[in-house]
Amino acid sequence: MFNRGRKKDSALSDEELVSLLQKQMDTERFGLLYDRYSAKVFQKCVGMTRDRDLAKDLTHDIFLKAFVSLGRFDHRSKFGTWLYSITYNYCLDTLRKGQRHRTEEVDERVEEGHGAEDAYEAQLLGLRAERLDEVIGKLDPADRALLLMKYQEDLSVKDIMDVMSLQESAVKMRILRARERALRLYGQLYPEEP
Repeated sequence: MFNRGRKKDSALSDEELVSLLQKQMDTERFGLLYDRYSAKVFQKCVGMTRDRDLAKDLTHDIFLKAFVSLGRFDHRSKFGTWLYSITYNYCLDTLRKGQRHRTEEVDERVEEGHGAEDAYEAQLLGLRAERLDEVIGKLDPADRALLLMKYQEDLSVKDIMDVMSLQESAVKMRILRARERALRLYGQLYPEEP
């Protein structure tokens, strides 16, 4: 009978599971969410840190943080978006603690027009994949995370707004600046390419 109930739980949506967990915490029910998201969280951690061992530790820490914080989940976004936000912020905090210098502040002024934005995106997407991976790995963690969200995770600007708790104009400007820096770094590392 116990197993039958768990099979029934596995058919519930994320939000239904979270609602039940908010009423009464249950590690087995939370385990269903862990099973659904652990591989994705791990991959995001690997993408941001470039270190599989560190990513394993971070994944464990992130799910522990999510379990403890689940009571504060307000259902305004999807559970996956909320968990991604925890993942992004936790990885970024960990990487920042490991850095000796502060990252530069991003100018969030909105520039008029999208011509530059489209040109940078086309250039970025046209770069050789193996070289682009190296460039992404050498970027500041905030830029790396943003570009991975946009191009690897294929998150919309709205989803990125939710994850980063920023306005649309700020997200668009940060994406534009991250692409500019990635292209500049690519040019420095591979000057022989046009």
